Amino acid sequence: MIKPTPIDEEIKLDPRRYIISETDAKGKITFANDYFMEVSGYSLEELIGKSHNIVRHPDMPKVVFKLLWETISKGRNINAVVKNLAKDGRYYWIFTEFESIKDAETGEIIGYHADRKSISKHVLEVIADLYAELLKIEQKDGVEASEKYLIAFLKEKGDDIEFANIMEEIHKFY
Repeated sequence: MIKPTPIDEEIKLDPRRYIISETDAKGKITFANDYFMEVSGYSLEELIGKSHNIVRHPDMPKVVFKLLWETISKGRNINAVVKNLAKDGRYYWIFTEFESIKDAETGEIIGYHADRKSISKHVLEVIADLYAELLKIEQKDGVEASEKYLIAFLKEKGDDIEFANIMEEIHKFY
């Protein structure tokens, strides 16, 4: 069991365990595993039917979620690094693999599945600086300016790098 600690403190995740959740097509939680509840501090009753942004940390740039939703709503899978907020004010960084859940007959997206695990310090150092810059730009000039910065950042690293595969590419950057 994760012990309560002061607010704004990082929760250290067990690298052998996964946080798993599923949502409907609009992002409302339909499933949360025990580890998700343990880490986030929410009960199953508090999570089911709520928007997944219940755990969104204010340090996360909006552009990340904009691009994430654009990608998964097209049925494309994506990986992303996300800083989440626990119910008690602590936070945790996770590497998330998002997959679309499709109706077997129609092929229509009916929901999303996400597996989350702990993240390496190397990736965290790189992504935390990038996210801080994106958030600063958003606060000053809005999400569009933040997106332009991110696109330029990716282009600088290589012409064929897209947001959808940035996490795989980030090890190559540094």
